Amino acid sequence: MQNPFLIAGGVLSGAASLLHLAVIAGGPAWYRFFGAGEGMARMAERGSLTPTLVTLGIATVLAVWAAYAFAGAGLIPRLPLMRTALVLISAVYLLRGLVLIPALILNPGGVTPFVLWSSLIVLVYGVCYAVGTWVAWPALSGR
Repeated sequence: MQNPFLIAGGVLSGAASLLHLAVIAGGPAWYRFFGAGEGMARMAERGSLTPTLVTLGIATVLAVWAAYAFAGAGLIPRLPLMRTALVLISAVYLLRGLVLIPALILNPGGVTPFVLWSSLIVLVYGVCYAVGTWVAWPALSGR
C-alpha cells in the first residue's frame, strides 16, 4: 500500500531532521541563519549544551515522525498507534503552518521572512501527512 503523500511527508520530515543535525554541526552562524534566535546562537557560542540538546531533541522527533510516515506508506513495518500518531503529526504540522494567518492579521507588517517561509513549508508537510493519512486510513486500523 504505497502512499505518495506519506512518502513525501516522510522524506520531508527526514530532511528536516538531517537539517537540524547540520545546524548543530554548523554552529552559531547556522542557528542564526535558520531562525533559532539570537539567544540560541549566543548559547552555542558560549559552548552551552542547551542548543545542541534542544536541536537534537527536535531532530529526533522529526526522525520518528518520518518513520511513522514511512510505516503508514507501507515502506517499513507498522508502528504502534499508527492512526493516532499520524493524525497528531498532521495536526501539529498544520497548526504550526497555519500560525501564519493570525500572525498576518495581528501584525501584518511584522511577519519576518523566517515566519512566512517556515510556516508555508510546514503547511506543505501537514498537507502531505493529512492527505496521506486520509488515503491510508482503512489500511491503518491494524486489524
